Amino acid sequence: MTACHYLPAPMTTLTVTSAELRAIPFFENFPEENLWHLAKRMRVASFDAGGVLFREGEPRKLFGILTSGSVAIEKGPEGRAEQLATLGKGEAIGEGLLLDDTRHGTSARALEPTVLAFVSSEDVQKIINERPTLYAALVARAARAISQRLRAADATLAGRGREVGFGGGGRRIERDLLGDREVPDEAMYGIQTLRALENFPITGIAMREFPALVVALAAVKEAAALANAELGLLDQSVCDVIVGAAREIRSGRHHEHFLVDMIQGGAGTSSNMNANEVIANRALELLGKHRGEYQSVHPNNHVNLSQSTNDVYPTAVKLALHASIDLLKTALADLARAFLAKGEEFSPYIKMGRTQLQDAVPMTLGQEFAAFGHTILEDVDRLGETQALIREINMGATAIGTGINAPRGYTEIVRQQLVAVTGLQLVTAPDLVEATADTGVFVQLSGVLKRCAVKLSKICNDLRLLSSGPRAGFAEINLPPMQPGSSIMPGKVNPVIPEVMNQVCFDVIGGDATVTMAAEAGQLQLNVFEPVIAFRLLGNIQTLVNGCSVLREKCVDGITANPDRMRWFVENSIGIVTALVPIIGFEKASEIAKTALETGGNVYDLVCDGGLMTREALDTLLNPTAMTAPLEG
Repeated sequence: MTACHYLPAPMTTLTVTSAELRAIPFFENFPEENLWHLAKRMRVASFDAGGVLFREGEPRKLFGILTSGSVAIEKGPEGRAEQLATLGKGEAIGEGLLLDDTRHGTSARALEPTVLAFVSSEDVQKIINERPTLYAALVARAARAISQRLRAADATLAGRGREVGFGGGGRRIERDLLGDREVPDEAMYGIQTLRALENFPITGIAMREFPALVVALAAVKEAAALANAELGLLDQSVCDVIVGAAREIRSGRHHEHFLVDMIQGGAGTSSNMNANEVIANRALELLGKHRGEYQSVHPNNHVNLSQSTNDVYPTAVKLALHASIDLLKTALADLARAFLAKGEEFSPYIKMGRTQLQDAVPMTLGQEFAAFGHTILEDVDRLGETQALIREINMGATAIGTGINAPRGYTEIVRQQLVAVTGLQLVTAPDLVEATADTGVFVQLSGVLKRCAVKLSKICNDLRLLSSGPRAGFAEINLPPMQPGSSIMPGKVNPVIPEVMNQVCFDVIGGDATVTMAAEAGQLQLNVFEPVIAFRLLGNIQTLVNGCSVLREKCVDGITANPDRMRWFVENSIGIVTALVPIIGFEKASEIAKTALETGGNVYDLVCDGGLMTREALDTLLNPTAMTAPLEG
């Protein structure tokens, strides 16, 4: 992630003017003299997409106003942080600096190229000392901004075990088939999302927890708006604000308002309506109107025009899966490369191979680890093959595949628009009735994920066996010690990273059964259980990505070998007689093995003392460079 840098002239000045500040709502009714003094101290910084404005736990160093772009407020470790809110042009950030000297409780990350007008903590201290009236005015507005943000955050906590409106705030009346309901003014969603929050408190995992799905829904809505405008069904001004709202969501904004539970009744209608309502309300704001004024931009009449949940939702799920698979392929490839690197590192170390947990024939530890890497790479290829199937969509099918309420030409135009929006080479299913009812591609993907999980779990089993001990087990390798392993046994360290990866894999394997049953349970022209399919597939991919990263970073990269231990096993194993068969014959080799077993003797000594081979020749035969199936990079 990039840090901020001051913008050089002539792109912008290093300060802002009082006129520029006056146009920002935060400074409404601010005295001109205060604006002038504040503008003198403000500087401008830019952040690339992904740039960090501040990090959780850091001292507060700035207070600023976003003059362009957008920022996500997040909590949690970098890379796995939860998005709490997003801020856009004209909104204040870091206003806590004006109130106290506590450290940041959240992080702020630019979602797109962003420009910030700011004052530093040193500037704030000077304002306190030199212009206390200016400081008091800033504090008052900071308190108001924080209060508004808390009310907005309250609206995004709805459905998590309590009623909306815990923090107060205004209400608007919205109406649907079942009647009127009050919706918090701060909510970007609407009445149908509110009903879904009440009806489906199932997993506690909201759609916002799967950003790829939120982004995919926005992409579908953007493409549909563009197609409808091209066909003359949607006024261009309405299309423009729908597209603008959808693009904000695709950049990462407003995800906190996608709150419906991932498991829901209705074949995904609640997810679709959540997207329709958020986009409609944000589009209204872009028109300068209030949320809920749906006569100008309506969730159904405009955002959902020429669509049905039954083509929108499966298409969005496929787009989300496609993007998520890219992440999994990268995580698997990185893990495979880590194993292959260990294969190179461990190539000089001879050890005993084992079959059925019994001594088999000599090999190198490098060969064992290289095999782990190569088997993982096979699954990267299988995932890529599945992605090709996922790129078949049913947009234009509407309710059951007949295309009812979609105009002639819409199916091809919306596909073209979606290709342009996503950059994916999407194809329309040749039979939309079949495509709307069929979930076979999800079953196929689930099977590939199960294959990945089975193989990864087997590898983790091997790592645990090879590291068992440290005195009474194999102890051929050492896993990085991550934490004490017992509340009662001093000195015990467990293989916790392979263990957690095993559990990830068990969960994925169980998820495959869920997907299988949900796909089988579809009836007639629609499978209403696609929400649980999406939940399991997206969740399985997410946990596999996280698991692969943890396994690589906290285990594989730090594995070390015990070559003396492995060599001792080889020299004292009966299994090395197999390598002697081409030289001394099967019968002689069998006699050596029998004698070693009966007397407890060493095969090395029996062969050499019996004059069958010299120790030098035996050492040469068992040299790692003489092992078959040499390592490849």
